[in-house]
Amino acid sequence: MRLQSLLALAAASALLLPLGAHAGKLPAGYQANCVAQAQQQGVAKTAAEQHCTCAGKVIEKEFSDAEIKDLDSRDGIDASTMKRAQEKVAAACAPKK
Repeated sequence: MRLQSLLALAAASALLLPLGAHAGKLPAGYQANCVAQAQQQGVAKTAAEQHCTCAGKVIEKEFSDAEIKDLDSRDGIDASTMKRAQEKVAAACAPKK
């Protein structure tokens, strides 16, 4: 699977989940949902778990509550915030060569 597809998948999985009640935190089901979606795309479970964990940490660290809300697909996705999220996740979570 291409890295770009995995990154998009991780970002999309974060977006598809409803936001939790805790400010600045991803929903409790983020990790399980992200890994399941990655596995459906043919990514090995271990690789999916590592990438989803990394992506979740990046999103929580780098984005404000308002920006995380902008990534919520239920009310429309902010394209510039999505692009920034994909770039930050790609930079921080790229597989080691």
